[in-house]
Amino acid sequence: MYQTGGTIKETLEAVQQTKYVLPAIQREFVWKPEQIARLFDSLMQGYPFGTFLYWKVDAANSDKYKFYSFVCNYHERDDPHCPQLPVFHGTELTAVLDGQQRLTALNIGLCGSMAWRLPYKWKSNPNAYPERRLYLDLLADRDDADETGEKFRFEFLMEERAASKNEDECWFRVSDILGMESGPPMLDWLSDRLPQKKSTQAFKVLHHLHRVVHDQHLISYYEEKSQNLEKVLNIFIRMNSGGTVLSYSDLLLSIAVAQWSGDARKEIHDLVDELNATGEGFAFSKDLVLKAGLMLADIGSVNFQVQNFNRENMEILERRWPDVKRSLKLAVQLLAGYGFNEKTLRADSAVLPLAYYLRHRGLDEKYLSHSKYEADRAAIRTWLIRSLLKASGIWGSGLSTLLTSIRDTIKTHGSESFPARKLYEDMAKRGKSLHFAEEEIDELVEMRYGDKRLFSLLTLLFPFIDVTHHHFHVDHVFPKSRFTNAKLKKAGVPEEDFDDFKEMADSLPNLQLLEGAENVEKRASMPSTWMDGALSAPARTNYCDNHLLGEVPDTLTEFRTFYDARRDALRSRIVQLLATREADAPPPEG
Repeated sequence: MYQTGGTIKETLEAVQQTKYVLPAIQREFVWKPEQIARLFDSLMQGYPFGTFLYWKVDAANSDKYKFYSFVCNYHERDDPHCPQLPVFHGTELTAVLDGQQRLTALNIGLCGSMAWRLPYKWKSNPNAYPERRLYLDLLADRDDADETGEKFRFEFLMEERAASKNEDECWFRVSDILGMESGPPMLDWLSDRLPQKKSTQAFKVLHHLHRVVHDQHLISYYEEKSQNLEKVLNIFIRMNSGGTVLSYSDLLLSIAVAQWSGDARKEIHDLVDELNATGEGFAFSKDLVLKAGLMLADIGSVNFQVQNFNRENMEILERRWPDVKRSLKLAVQLLAGYGFNEKTLRADSAVLPLAYYLRHRGLDEKYLSHSKYEADRAAIRTWLIRSLLKASGIWGSGLSTLLTSIRDTIKTHGSESFPARKLYEDMAKRGKSLHFAEEEIDELVEMRYGDKRLFSLLTLLFPFIDVTHHHFHVDHVFPKSRFTNAKLKKAGVPEEDFDDFKEMADSLPNLQLLEGAENVEKRASMPSTWMDGALSAPARTNYCDNHLLGEVPDTLTEFRTFYDARRDALRSRIVQLLATREADAPPPEG
């Protein structure tokens, strides 16, 4: 039977006092700032808040399970996870099975803050994550809901933005409503900031917010009193397996957590964070770590299916977890050594065969740099790049079946070296050929700037570039800024060539890898001018030969000639590096 709970204020007090907790099977907080703002708008408009599902944990059982508290001050990099709570002894608890996202949103909006990364800022930059709190604009004049259905203006703002002077805005920090009494204290607050005419409107909005938080009994819930974890888990699965409320991987993580004697949740999240901090940064997910667990621990098929996460398999995974974790970390370091990062790794799943191979052979950190493994590392790199260059997507549909097959091949043929040849053969049989037909070569030669495969292709074409120890940019040989109508006209390019030149400017024949410092130095300079100033005559000749630049003209009028010549040179090298027919033999295994 559903019951009527208390007010939002009373509920959050219970959260702060850890009377309401999260069971280990719950997922992380995933809402975005705009979703929190929309929830508060819905509450102000009187929309239904939804019903919660609580699990009443008896005092005698509170020390048998792991519990977490709700996120309050969310920091995308440093503090995104639900904090683990100490073991409770003899304490009656209420664990939230359904409604975590809503309660956390209320907790952040009314008690905490959010800090997410600013666009174009590096993850390592401490200033990239400014703290923001939820504010309500008391002067937002919306008699009716706007096109999004929102009537009240809630936003997460930095303090200086909220305090900025604008006669059409009056930002009230939502968390202040918890300690504010209605009536005169509100009027006093408004009189210090607004003229009388605007205070009346603002007071109505502020008073309404106070009633929503302090007075209205908006919380309704169903309470499950069973102390059987299996029953509670089944209820949780039924409540959250619809596909929209909880992703399937979140569901499976919940099952794994519930059946792992150690702290699986912390182990997996800590590993994801550590992997993503490798090199220049990656964006691996817990989905990938879960799949890595199945693959590297040799558990059945590499499928996201409930039966693969049974108690027996989770015992195997927990026992083999140290090896799984070590090999996955080593594989990501290998990827970083190849120059990959979040922006250049087209398919995260490509790391899994590398990790399994390292796990199968029991390799350690020496593999990353020791000369005796150089040929083996080169074989892996060539195989990896080929798989990432396929426009059809090797790492797309049928991924679990492919990974299971790759695991079998490595297990059978990969005890002494990376079995590239066998992988080429077995993948071709499964419709995942790494050979390139003529039309695929043509597509590669015209690859566009911004394509996530571009880094892979350029490192394949120019293997002498040391992407391991230097940060490289994808650079336009002839600067993109030179291809505006005005500059093309000034350079003497016929008007009928404008569109063609703009198209060619962003294609592979006009692109190269250039070290970050050199790219900054080059900026918008014409390539001939930059080389004259930065390189001696012999060095320039060597540079042009290595990068297949040929004769680099001094003016844009000759750009088409340069483009066509380099396109032909690049195509010849691509054909040389990539087999173009199924019958062609794959490259040797180092």
